[in-house]
Amino acid sequence: MALFEYFPNYVWNLSLSIAMQSGAELGEIIDMSKPLLEKAQAGEDAGTAEFLAEWMKKANDLIAQAADDEEKKRLFSAADKLRRASLYLLTAERMQGHGHPGRKETFSKALECFDKYVRYNRENCERVEIPYGEKVIPAYFTKGAGVEGEGPCVVFLNGLDSNKELLYWTWLPHALAKRGISTLCVDQPGTGESIRLQGLHATHDSERWGTPVYEYAAARPDVDANRVGCSGISLGGYYVPRVVANESRYASGAVWGANHNWAEVQRKRMKREGENPVPHYWKHVWWVFDAADQEDFLEKSAGMTLDGQMEKIKVPFLITHGEKDRQIGLEYAHQSFEQLVNSPKRELKVFTDYEGGVEHVGADNMSFGRSLIADWFAETLGGHTA
Repeated sequence: MALFEYFPNYVWNLSLSIAMQSGAELGEIIDMSKPLLEKAQAGEDAGTAEFLAEWMKKANDLIAQAADDEEKKRLFSAADKLRRASLYLLTAERMQGHGHPGRKETFSKALECFDKYVRYNRENCERVEIPYGEKVIPAYFTKGAGVEGEGPCVVFLNGLDSNKELLYWTWLPHALAKRGISTLCVDQPGTGESIRLQGLHATHDSERWGTPVYEYAAARPDVDANRVGCSGISLGGYYVPRVVANESRYASGAVWGANHNWAEVQRKRMKREGENPVPHYWKHVWWVFDAADQEDFLEKSAGMTLDGQMEKIKVPFLITHGEKDRQIGLEYAHQSFEQLVNSPKRELKVFTDYEGGVEHVGADNMSFGRSLIADWFAETLGGHTA
């Protein structure tokens, strides 16, 4: 398997691949990308404003076409167009630097499209707000199919630059629902709505918000408090183990991409070792961690290592990683696994060319990671695999 490499730089190709895995139409991807090919020659940071303009143009066309469907009461058809419009807006917004003109409006329009898509298509997706101090953490709850009364639930966390909508479109919530497990897709501090609308920044001690998220899920009448698991993508490979290590009420864990020592990764990125996940990378991480400058950021992210944390995990735990991950080296998956010495059931799965999913969080093919993680939780939380 390989990443879809249309552009001459990894970061732009990653955005295309994420959009494709999330349900984009290939023809629309080509329409939006063709005019940008020359701009991409100048590097990952240049041309992102033009990227936004092209992708917004396609999204606005879809929104207009959806409006025609709405007038004719063809709401299922409208929903599909609004789904893609929201996806394209979120992809384009994610490519912009902090403070870029129009970014806030683009994000708001994307959420509006997503909300309509959910309502029109009768999606199994309930918007919820989790109390967190004087603010809230936004999330989406997807209910396990065929569950009466209390059932298992997985808290699903973002990486550095994703959002709960893209978590929903990994299709893991759908795979879990089929197995009788509910999912809570969370915009934890530093991601999605939490940082954009609530002003909640990232912190290394993720149990600070991981415990309130657990308590919200456990208090729901449709969730069994003894069967709440935790999973996450990308930087979630750091957050999830840290949460499960320090909040013992989580019953199982799984990471979609290990991230054992993200503080060390930053030092490597300063030397241009490894690929960045988004353009304007340093401005992005300063914003996420509410840092004034590089020194402040490095200080605030210095605690982002799982050394001394993995040993605290005493529940079943799965680590997955792509063999050719260009952002986070495979050695970090082995480090996490080797330190997972007190888990009663531990597993490391490295995805290879044999099956696919070799890139970061399976950007080349998410199907194998999705299926494995869904089965893992079915087996450790009490769902079903057939």
